[in-house]
Amino acid sequence: MSHIPYTIFRSGTYYYNRRVPIHAVNSYGHFIRQVLSKDPLKAEALSKRLSNVLEGAWSATTNAPPVNVFTIIKGFHPRRVALSEIAVEYLALKQIDQTPPRVALSTFLSLAGDRDVSEYTRQDVKLFVHHLEMKGNKTATIRRRINSLSAIMNYAYSELDLDKRNPFTRFFIRNEGDDVFKRGIFTNDQLKWGYDKALASGSSVKLLMPLLGETGCRLAEIVGLRLEDINLDNDLIYIRPNSARRLKNKTSERVLPLVGYAKLAMEQAQIKADDQWLFPQYIKPGHCYATHASNAVNKWLKRDFGGLTAHSLRHTFRDRLRAVECPMDMIDQIGGWRSVGGVGTNYGHGYSRLQVERWLRLVLIPLASGDGTYTLDPF
Repeated sequence: MSHIPYTIFRSGTYYYNRRVPIHAVNSYGHFIRQVLSKDPLKAEALSKRLSNVLEGAWSATTNAPPVNVFTIIKGFHPRRVALSEIAVEYLALKQIDQTPPRVALSTFLSLAGDRDVSEYTRQDVKLFVHHLEMKGNKTATIRRRINSLSAIMNYAYSELDLDKRNPFTRFFIRNEGDDVFKRGIFTNDQLKWGYDKALASGSSVKLLMPLLGETGCRLAEIVGLRLEDINLDNDLIYIRPNSARRLKNKTSERVLPLVGYAKLAMEQAQIKADDQWLFPQYIKPGHCYATHASNAVNKWLKRDFGGLTAHSLRHTFRDRLRAVECPMDMIDQIGGWRSVGGVGTNYGHGYSRLQVERWLRLVLIPLASGDGTYTLDPF
């Protein structure tokens, strides 16, 4: 007996063994028996290949000549591919932020080894999850790591035509979600005080606070801006992928007006820019070191704002838009969030720049006036 369909196992070798349908007996005889391999994985792949060819031939309505079973077996060589190899192929095709899957892959390979994709088991996944738990990763982080690797595996199984269950599928994480905490948000007074301090500081890093707080952008989207993405003549920035950083998803590509403190901060930031990048200190060939920028600005924010971070600005921004009853699909468009509003939200070209600017002006933090510091252009 054998666990592989249409095979038997004899003396350490797998054989293809199948009864021929009545209408094909004249061409093939009553049974097909053919040596496959001693390797169960190779035998399974060969059996599946042979079955597909035979079933296709047997279902044909014409009197096609019988297929040569021996030639099929001899000419078919199952492709064995290491996980790292198929991951490179997958990431080259997917227009996604590559940092999360690369981090997950690096950790997994250090624990389970870089083997053929068909060889990984549920035990490898359990080892991976246990390692992340011991390192203190939150369950949401562990879930993201699992999802990243699961997507790579799904791609591999599809491309390699492997009939195998993805070991990352439906994996349960102990106490998942119990460690979630609600991220804090800034008050308007805190934003006002922080923006004024940033503009007066002369620090390009601190300018990230008004740039993030008044646009709702992700930190990497701002840190990775090229000067050609900034149009101060029309007070616009273009969030789009470039050679140093990708975007999180397709909806992340967008055009945003600069209003209030965001406009002033951008004008100051450009003074310290080089001839290509807004924050050249965080750009190296082919890579945007947004994490370094995050560490730098968070050191200040956590100290002066009770532990709040740069990402708290993005949460705050979404709440500010909710508070003025901004439509949900408008909020998603402004922040580059993937919309969950249904298929219809993806139809058309979205809201115009003037419509976006109207909502941004409804939530902006007013500039100082009356003392010669800042004035706000009327809308």
